[in-house]
Amino acid sequence: MALTSSIKRDYLYNLAKNGKRADERKFDEFRNIEIETGFISKAEGSARVKIGNTQVIAGIKMDIGDPYSDSPDKGVMITAAELIPLASPDFESGPPREDAIELARVVDRGIRESEVIGLDKLCIESGEKIWLVFIDIHIIDFDGNLFDAASLAALAALYNTKIPLSKLTGENKEQYLKNIFKDKNQELLNFGERYGNDISIPYEKAYEIPGVDEVIRRKEETEKKTDKIKISFDDAELSNISNISNYDDFKLNDIPLPMNEPPISCTSVKFNDVIVLDPSLDEEEIAEARLTVATDKNGDIRAMQKGLSGSFTVEEIKKVIKASIDNGAKIREELYKSAGK
Repeated sequence: MALTSSIKRDYLYNLAKNGKRADERKFDEFRNIEIETGFISKAEGSARVKIGNTQVIAGIKMDIGDPYSDSPDKGVMITAAELIPLASPDFESGPPREDAIELARVVDRGIRESEVIGLDKLCIESGEKIWLVFIDIHIIDFDGNLFDAASLAALAALYNTKIPLSKLTGENKEQYLKNIFKDKNQELLNFGERYGNDISIPYEKAYEIPGVDEVIRRKEETEKKTDKIKISFDDAELSNISNISNYDDFKLNDIPLPMNEPPISCTSVKFNDVIVLDPSLDEEEIAEARLTVATDKNGDIRAMQKGLSGSFTVEEIKKVIKASIDNGAKIREELYKSAGK
């Protein structure tokens, strides 16, 4: 870590003492957040996130593999992070360093403990074949708060991910498609009110049905938009869902990765008895203690990570948690917007 001059340290201390930060933010305020998805064509999902000048890219690749013996019916998630030397003079090439490993673990824990990915829906054949989900995080520009930027980039990339059904062949393809159609049939039967051959469902739910995207696009062009859309079982591939028999001949577009409600990671640091949210690089360099809190939409804590050698009081921890919940709700909306939800 780069040494911080006493002049810069004293400058930041004096600002904080007067209730100010170098970039004029409030103590509990995030920098501007930008999320861009789907820009890596070779990946199953991708996202670029900027928090201030910190920039992180996350890519998702999926492959078929063997399940763990203690979870034969669940997919597997693997997270890795790389601190590219281009991003900071403190980053070095070579094997993953301790800070890169910690970053990957914090991101992995927040996603795994919240069960964001429906791993139970990534089983192809119980005990034999499952989907592997690889999350690769690359730091492009480092200006503080990698934990939150990396976590948000990983979530945005996961929401952008499509399961590559083209990798399935033979019996694996048939079994997985049967599982998909079994779930989707039940969803169709449960959605809204059924009228003869038609079903009326909310738009946001309609997008979860395989093959329906093109149907919705056509209907939006020709019909007045309401809060619900009426979809016929004869539209697109929907007519094949209930009585499909030849899975090899059936063509199905790649489907979205099954996702649940995401946790949002918010990091705070403490220096000179002051706590600030979303620390800049200068603030991180003088920090005595760091606390990352991941919360869900209900305000429940899903993961926490304490860093550095300093400490927090109980009241300070409560303050950090409250700020994380409040800012997490705002960031979650940005994430949903990037995912088209």
